[in-house]
Amino acid sequence: MSQAGFDPVIHAPARLQIMGVLAGVQDAEFALLRDTVQVSDSVLSKHLAQLADAGYIRLRKATQDGRQRTWAALTREGRRAFVQHVKALQIMARIADRLAAE
Repeated sequence: MSQAGFDPVIHAPARLQIMGVLAGVQDAEFALLRDTVQVSDSVLSKHLAQLADAGYIRLRKATQDGRQRTWAALTREGRRAFVQHVKALQIMARIADRLAAE
């Protein structure tokens, strides 16, 4: 993560959406994330792996209704990184608003 808070791991649109969903819940099931982000299973798996490798999410697998399912949850580090990333985006948006007003 950069010192300014902008995080290229989080910034990719699908990963930003995943982090946004996870910031509002305790955990989310794979299918919910896939449907929200509107990507294929394989693409979602790759994004989740990148976030997990960065230490931003924790993945949990368990059997439910006779099927193997995956849940994702933000880690403490992931929550902190997401908040800092959003703050960096807000700063950029304020700068853009000021430039547009000139």
